Amino acid sequence: MILSGVTVLGLLFFLSSLLVFLSWRRGSGRGKLPPGPVPLPLIGNILQLNLKNIPESFLKIAKEYGPVFTVQMGVEKVIVLYGYKAVKEALIDHGDKFADRGSMPLLEFVNEGYGIGLTNGERWKQMRRFTLMTLRNFGMGKRRIEERIQVEAQNVIEELKKTKGLPCDPGFIFGCAPCNVICSILFHKHFSYKDQKFLCLLKLLHENVKILSSPWIQVYNSFPSLVHHLPGSHNRLIKNFQVLRKFILEEVEEHQRTLDPSNPRDFIDCFLIKIEEEKEQPQSEFSIESLVPTATDLFTAGTETITNTLKYGFLILLKYPEVTGKIQEEIDCVIGQNRIPCIEDRSKMPYTNAVLHEILRYTDITPLGIPRALTEDIQFREYFIPKGATILPFLNSVLYDEQEFPNPEKFDPSHFLDESGNFKKSDYFIPFQTGKRICIGESLARMEIFLLFTTILQNFTLKSVIDPKDIDTTAVANGLSRIPPFYEVCFLPL
Repeated sequence: MILSGVTVLGLLFFLSSLLVFLSWRRGSGRGKLPPGPVPLPLIGNILQLNLKNIPESFLKIAKEYGPVFTVQMGVEKVIVLYGYKAVKEALIDHGDKFADRGSMPLLEFVNEGYGIGLTNGERWKQMRRFTLMTLRNFGMGKRRIEERIQVEAQNVIEELKKTKGLPCDPGFIFGCAPCNVICSILFHKHFSYKDQKFLCLLKLLHENVKILSSPWIQVYNSFPSLVHHLPGSHNRLIKNFQVLRKFILEEVEEHQRTLDPSNPRDFIDCFLIKIEEEKEQPQSEFSIESLVPTATDLFTAGTETITNTLKYGFLILLKYPEVTGKIQEEIDCVIGQNRIPCIEDRSKMPYTNAVLHEILRYTDITPLGIPRALTEDIQFREYFIPKGATILPFLNSVLYDEQEFPNPEKFDPSHFLDESGNFKKSDYFIPFQTGKRICIGESLARMEIFLLFTTILQNFTLKSVIDPKDIDTTAVANGLSRIPPFYEVCFLPL
């Protein structure tokens, strides 16, 4: 009897499903890969996840399979670490083995194997060591960079005064400040808030974050060889990165023409000097090909993370005017109106410090975390995980831990205050990640956030255009980054 085409396809589907199921069973037992939901042929578990709210999906899986589980995105198995204990055990206790960057196909295509964010091995070690040293030499975490942020904060105040207390979208101004801070470090430049090139770059950065946080990019990263050739927003992102890299390359070429090796002005100068020092070393990782993606990584991360935190943070302050009032009382008591805020004020302002920590916890700007990969085989708990396996330390599960932060879905500054009203640290506070791959600009980000928030609230009262009770703080995107909804606010001078 001749089988029909439909029958043959049905048999093939059944056999492939059986093979996948058996493979999954073999990889899910004791001493094997961690357990997880049964994947479908070719597409894995992607249909079992809510790509618009992966944290919610992972919570359900963790309840069924425990704090270490496997999900399959396309053909790639991903080991998810859920909760503080699992994340700490991996990234801190076994930090060296969990130190590689996991696969992110779209960004890998854009960076062509260079940069600091996605590289591994000796290339990553050299880029990170050099970048940290250079950023510190240019004042990261010190008085020198603090003064730059203070100047930029005053520029923000002047721009906000121009709104004359009328409703405005603060996103643009909030983007200008951190962008100019990182530009001063990378290029030794300051842009006018009306500079057209500057405005174009800000637009591209904002668009890129929206695209990277969309469900479509989850699909791309699950099926890169297929989706790459299809129409979609990934094509727009690739073009945007080409524009950004062209801008960086133009800055590099200008620096090459004006370089004084005895007097480096910024990060690019230092990198060019390093290239010259190692030009006779065939194994050197320092070249123009590596400089441009590295500077692009720093430029992007140094702008959008702070911008989103400011946008989200002030939306929350609009919703909770009583919190804003307490911060301003503390500002009046510690700083007053006759001088600008400085980083030393932070230790004397426990409530403000607690609010800013709670903003970073509650908003959880990078809810999925950034994937890691194993540098070698490991027996992790009762499971065997092979070298190169993709690991996802799920930061949201740590920042929203119910035992450490009661009612984590509620914005509550008391999460970081003791019974006496003193600031209380928490090991669960890891919005900048932890371990070997902790954010290289954490100290800079913390400084910017404190100085910008306090300077703005020292000068303005916030007024919502709608009843604060009606403000919705639900993110409009919840992927690589969490993006706040659009809103308007009136900045009323004090």
